[in-house]
Amino acid sequence: MIPPEHNAEFVACMEDVLEVYRRPYDPQRPVICLDEQPTQLIGETRTPIPLQPGQAQRYDYEYERIGTANNFMIVEPLAGWRKVSVRATKTALDLANELKELLDVDYPKAEKVVLVWDNLNTHAPASLYKAFPPQEARRLLDRLEIHYTPKHGSWLDIAEIELSVFTKQCLDRRIDNIDTLRSEAKAWEDRRNASGAVVDWQFTTDNARIKLKRLYPQLNEE
Repeated sequence: MIPPEHNAEFVACMEDVLEVYRRPYDPQRPVICLDEQPTQLIGETRTPIPLQPGQAQRYDYEYERIGTANNFMIVEPLAGWRKVSVRATKTALDLANELKELLDVDYPKAEKVVLVWDNLNTHAPASLYKAFPPQEARRLLDRLEIHYTPKHGSWLDIAEIELSVFTKQCLDRRIDNIDTLRSEAKAWEDRRNASGAVVDWQFTTDNARIKLKRLYPQLNEE
């Protein structure tokens, strides 16, 4: 969704993120994108008809809703690396623990992790203070450089692209429990990382100023 025209707040956040994407690869300051999505866990009400020669496996149109899970997608675009973390909930505590693992396990040697994410209510420094003692929350925040996509501009988060690929390649069938979902997500993650798949992001600030010109405030120049 693109906001109405002449939106200074939108273009300021958009250009900030686009300039982050222009930075050269720096292992000491990796650019990381984070996004998340809920997943419905769905069970069968009837046993599927098995795969047969010339006939794909068939499922009944009826199904059972068993609950939900939340997929955290973490991506380093320039390194062609991504991680899917499946959790039962999507609270501030879940988000805080994902950030702690990102910093202490995935990137323990990085000076700063440059984090791009959207304006979801849990995507805030306060989430760390809800989860950890203040000294620990501050330690983690000191290793983050946070950049927000604009409101209604989550398409600027590269992790959203990876979630779309993940949905098409991994969530294209019914999964009825969180353990299976975690196993399938890990297998997808391993395959995609091994293939060296990268997102070829080409939209720049110069492009935005031309293609999205209507979003920029009109100035009276004398």
